[in-house]
Amino acid sequence: MEDNCRAIDLVLRKSRPGDVVNIGSGNERTNIDVTKQLLRHMKKPESMITYVQDRAGHDFRYSLEWDRIKKMGWTPKVKFEDGVKTTVDWYLVNEKWWKPLV
Repeated sequence: MEDNCRAIDLVLRKSRPGDVVNIGSGNERTNIDVTKQLLRHMKKPESMITYVQDRAGHDFRYSLEWDRIKKMGWTPKVKFEDGVKTTVDWYLVNEKWWKPLV
């Protein structure tokens, strides 16, 4: 979250109106790797994963061009693994806030 906020602040200060600036890290992961990492951190078994047949147009990975923000001097400071842990922990601690929204 901190990385994203720093990036948004930088884009607001350094880009021109109408510019498209993607916030990325160059740290690509497959969907299944992210899912397994989430389960590990929550101490849940991988057997919770239900594999389904791929649908037409299924995305196996997500990637975006982030050269513009790099040229502005931004790079992520938080390691992906640490960010996942922080995010999962927040959701576990703040269930009263988000659960009614589901």
